Amino acid sequence: MLTYYTIVDNSLVESQSDDSPVLVYVNPDPAERESLLTKFDIDDHTLSSALDPDEVSRVEFSPDFISLIWKRPTNYSGKDNFYFNVASVGIFLLKDRLVVVLPDDIPLTESGGRHAPQLGSVFDVMLAFLYYTTRHYLEHLKVIEMVSRELQQRINTSMENKHLIQMFNLSESLIYYLNAINANGAALIKLNNHAQKAGYPTEAIELLDDIIIENNQCYKQAEIYSTVYSGLMDARGSLVNNNVNVLLRKLTLINVVFLPLNLIAGIGGMSEFSMMTQGIDWKLSYSFFLMAMVLIGVLTGVILGRINFGGAKTAKPRKR
Repeated sequence: MLTYYTIVDNSLVESQSDDSPVLVYVNPDPAERESLLTKFDIDDHTLSSALDPDEVSRVEFSPDFISLIWKRPTNYSGKDNFYFNVASVGIFLLKDRLVVVLPDDIPLTESGGRHAPQLGSVFDVMLAFLYYTTRHYLEHLKVIEMVSRELQQRINTSMENKHLIQMFNLSESLIYYLNAINANGAALIKLNNHAQKAGYPTEAIELLDDIIIENNQCYKQAEIYSTVYSGLMDARGSLVNNNVNVLLRKLTLINVVFLPLNLIAGIGGMSEFSMMTQGIDWKLSYSFFLMAMVLIGVLTGVILGRINFGGAKTAKPRKR
């Protein structure tokens, strides 16, 4: 799908003109791919890289245009099971036009706000998109932190692997983020050097410097999260195992309490018991038998409690 945009009052506005300065191709079909190859002289390998989610960020310069393969975070959905991913974007800057190739439909810039850069040229539109996607990483990192806290609360009482798998997905997502942000940083530095040599406006170079700083901060934050989450995975697994052990200990305690009761109930159900109590009214004999079972159960529970069978021993405070 091809969409045209023009710059009006420092903002992008959708247009219907073929001469519009900004062209956005969303998941181009074979005809649109052929148009990109012939009309804008983009080679097939670069175009394929723009739609390849495993492609590494890079920037290439030629006399006619600048081609940039950029990594951006994909939109998160609750159906993704706490899995955050990245996608590739192809950005081709010509002398007076900007061609963007996207695998799915996303906005190129933020809708206003104090962080939105001023759009005066197609180069500003490209920088605004880079700035927008970099801040998108930071927003996703905040979401990952919130999700991690919620999962930690569930893991504290969980006895299944579901939440551990979700936490593992978060850790794996951070690895993808680190690789993408690091590759984006290398492309930004190379683009910044080219912009300074080519004599781009000072405001554009300053904005590019801000994007590099934001990208570095994003990388440091993702690196810290990745290190912390990876280091705590074993501890969280041990916590789930401990919850299972506590449950098994309680079930074992119940079985131990009822074990002698089952033995006595089996004895009481035999004909020998009726023979031994044939001189006593059956109401009294079975009443005494029931009381004996309750007493033995209580004594068993007290004895197990004295030896602290259901939990760890607590140390007595020392007298000073």
